[in-house]
Amino acid sequence: MADQPNAPSDGSPPPPSEAPASPRGAGHARTEIAPQMLRAEIDRALGAGEWSIAQGLLGRLWRAAPDPATAGFVVGRFEQLRGKTPQPLAACRVAILRSFTVEPIVPLLKACALTAGIDLTVHVGEFNAYAQEMLSPADALYRFDPQVVILAVQARDIVPELWTRFADLTGAQVGAAIERCVGEYRNWINGFRANSSAHLVIHALETPARPAAGVLDGQLERGQAEAIREVNTGIARLARQNTGVYILDYPGLVARHGQFAWSDDRKWLTARLPVGAGCLIHLAREWMRFIHPLTGKVCKALVCDLDNTLWGGVIGEDGMTGIRLDQEYPGAAYQNLQQAILDLYHRGVIIAINSKNNPADAKEAIENHPGMLLKPEHFAAVRLNWQDKAQNLREIAEELSIGLDALAFIDDNPVECQWIRDQLPEVTVIDLPPDPMGFAAALRDTPVFERLTLSAEDRSRGQYYAQERLRTEFEKSAPSLEEFYRSLAMVAEIGMVGDDTVGRVNQLTQKTNQFNLTTRRYSEQQISKMGASDEWRVYWIRLRDRFGDNGLVGVGITRLPAGGGGSGGDCEIDTFLLSCRVIGR
Repeated sequence: MADQPNAPSDGSPPPPSEAPASPRGAGHARTEIAPQMLRAEIDRALGAGEWSIAQGLLGRLWRAAPDPATAGFVVGRFEQLRGKTPQPLAACRVAILRSFTVEPIVPLLKACALTAGIDLTVHVGEFNAYAQEMLSPADALYRFDPQVVILAVQARDIVPELWTRFADLTGAQVGAAIERCVGEYRNWINGFRANSSAHLVIHALETPARPAAGVLDGQLERGQAEAIREVNTGIARLARQNTGVYILDYPGLVARHGQFAWSDDRKWLTARLPVGAGCLIHLAREWMRFIHPLTGKVCKALVCDLDNTLWGGVIGEDGMTGIRLDQEYPGAAYQNLQQAILDLYHRGVIIAINSKNNPADAKEAIENHPGMLLKPEHFAAVRLNWQDKAQNLREIAEELSIGLDALAFIDDNPVECQWIRDQLPEVTVIDLPPDPMGFAAALRDTPVFERLTLSAEDRSRGQYYAQERLRTEFEKSAPSLEEFYRSLAMVAEIGMVGDDTVGRVNQLTQKTNQFNLTTRRYSEQQISKMGASDEWRVYWIRLRDRFGDNGLVGVGITRLPAGGGGSGGDCEIDTFLLSCRVIGR
């Protein structure tokens, strides 16, 4: 963060129940408070009926100490907040089908969700009964009517011959085991989809830390690890063939945290819990990476600070040659962050700047510094001034025509971050570690940017906002608003949903709030089912004008009367919505 020259700051953290004065100093004073003090402050706020403060502090406590004891406290105190939370919670029913003990993970999952604005109701299936549960229409799973189902099965349980007896198998037997296992997943998915339109998240199978053949395994034509990877390839193929089925990269998750640190053989043998105590939170967070996009709790835009965030140093003091931004340490840390941001941009996330800085200095660095990966065209909105950053965020949200809850904010200064949390609790504030080498990982681990599908509109979103800036400039030069609209030469195209548009239609029903007459949310599989039905009609709306294609920006869903054949236009309008980008027109 850049700071106004000579601005005083004592760097002292504010009391947790009070909003700090708008931060001006660069002191980077840490605002952490001991968990026991936070617990006391939360109970004080609840007792005083200060619901907003209590909700914010619960999030702060969970970030400080994400452990089982804190999870119990967070879940319990949120029960006292039920119906009173200033920021509404998105309700979601999650079922976990498993071949191992997951009960200790559930409180961690609920706490993760609650502090992210999601209220989970969790159903845990019977131990090792996942096959029967998925295939039986009368099972408790379907009476629970889940929105999301997680299938957490281990390789040692579903394909034991590849896990424990691989050395005894012939090549033909290995192939038969792979085929059998993939076939079982096919049957389960088909059975599940016949009974439910819920989203299904499937754990890929882990590979053994110590293959039976040792280092020889990597030399074999189809070694133990490769055989299990073939199973995973088959499962991934099934997921791509079935709408609303997703793969959780469990081997990748284990690898990120270390396979030996992840596994606990003693707990597996005594409690059928294969995951070490310190890694339970990591599995809960990985599940949340799917739950966020499936509940619509995602952010559309990332708003970035500049100094000591996108580059090392202060541009106003160090100048172009003094800031650190290159492929060597320490400048590489900031390039890594910029690459992570650029990856989000290609995922359809809008990028903006909110920095206390002299505009000329900052713009020169953005436009001309050779180490910049992010270019001017990547930023849809820019605020370079000495104004309060909370006010800047309000203006950015208005300029982009999105809600404050669609913004995420990244800044190296924890005082600024806490200020935004206090002033704009709707905004997602991303915590950065003290070491800039961890900035990129912190951003990549943030679940609000996860996407499970990527539409053509997502890939072109940066281009859409560049076109929107041209429209805004053109509007300013038009003699009247009516003349501006006429000169845009807008053309709307309306069509029926198909395989190539179902993802975008689902996305609009999940994310569009500002002009959505019923705010009914539908999954891809529900949209597909309605589109194939004689009872329903699902329409999309595309808008083009003189500046370019706005993409699919509207959805209409109608239901015909019982018996169909709704002649004379008789129907019930179930859904009508328009993207925020075109509401004004």
